[in-house]
Amino acid sequence: MKKYIEIPVDALQRIAEGKRVEGSIRRDETTGRLVFRFYHRHSCRQKERTIVELENGWLKESPKRIKFYNSVKKNVEVISIKDVMQRELNTAMNELMFEKMLGL
Repeated sequence: MKKYIEIPVDALQRIAEGKRVEGSIRRDETTGRLVFRFYHRHSCRQKERTIVELENGWLKESPKRIKFYNSVKKNVEVISIKDVMQRELNTAMNELMFEKMLGL
């Protein structure tokens, strides 16, 4: 049994360029024919800009958020962990304020 499937020109162009095309095959509601609908997958997410690299983490800026990450080994005492995290947060905040003052 043979079935004919309609494939949009955009999908065929991507296949001709050697790119991968993902999608689904559905029956068209009006004509009843099988139609391939490809997924429009493209990244619209902007990259995050690293403001400062810290000893145990980083401070980054995305279009909507300021992100702080810090990781300390478990074998360090709790008081030391608090001091290290506080020190790195202060360093990151100083760098952020410095950048905002310069207008970067």
